Amino acid sequence: MSSKRWIILGIIIICGFILGRLAFRAFLNVMLGGTMFGGNIL
Repeated sequence: MSSKRWIILGIIIICGFILGRLAFRAFLNVMLGGTMFGGNIL
Protein backbone atom coordinates (compact mmCIF):
# COMPACT_ATOMS: atom_id res chain seq x y z
CA MET A 1 0.00 0.00 0.00
CA SER A 2 1.21 3.49 -0.76
CA SER A 3 1.32 6.17 1.93
CA LYS A 4 -1.33 8.17 0.07
CA ARG A 5 -3.78 5.29 0.35
CA TRP A 6 -3.12 5.04 4.10
CA ILE A 7 -3.83 8.78 4.50
CA ILE A 8 -7.13 8.45 2.62
CA LEU A 9 -8.05 5.41 4.73
CA GLY A 10 -7.31 7.37 7.91
CA ILE A 11 -9.51 10.27 6.81
CA ILE A 12 -12.38 7.89 6.05
CA ILE A 13 -12.04 6.25 9.48
CA ILE A 14 -12.01 9.63 11.26
CA CYS A 15 -15.08 10.84 9.33
CA GLY A 16 -16.88 7.58 10.06
CA PHE A 17 -16.05 7.88 13.78
CA ILE A 18 -17.37 11.46 13.93
CA LEU A 19 -20.56 10.58 12.02
CA GLY A 20 -21.05 7.55 14.26
CA ARG A 21 -20.82 9.69 17.38
CA LEU A 22 -23.27 12.26 15.96
CA ALA A 23 -25.73 9.53 14.96
CA PHE A 24 -25.44 7.92 18.41
CA ARG A 25 -26.06 11.27 20.14
CA ALA A 26 -29.05 12.00 17.88
CA PHE A 27 -30.44 8.52 18.62
CA LEU A 28 -30.13 9.10 22.38
CA ASN A 29 -31.83 12.50 22.07
CA VAL A 30 -34.76 10.96 20.17
CA MET A 31 -35.06 8.13 22.71
CA LEU A 32 -35.14 10.69 25.53
CA GLY A 33 -38.05 12.47 23.82
CA GLY A 34 -36.20 15.45 22.37
CA THR A 35 -34.49 16.37 19.14
CA MET A 36 -31.03 17.64 18.27
CA PHE A 37 -32.50 21.12 17.88
CA GLY A 38 -34.06 21.26 21.34
CA GLY A 39 -37.64 21.07 20.05
CA ASN A 40 -40.09 18.19 20.09
CA ILE A 41 -41.27 17.12 16.63
CA LEU A 42 -43.46 14.21 17.72
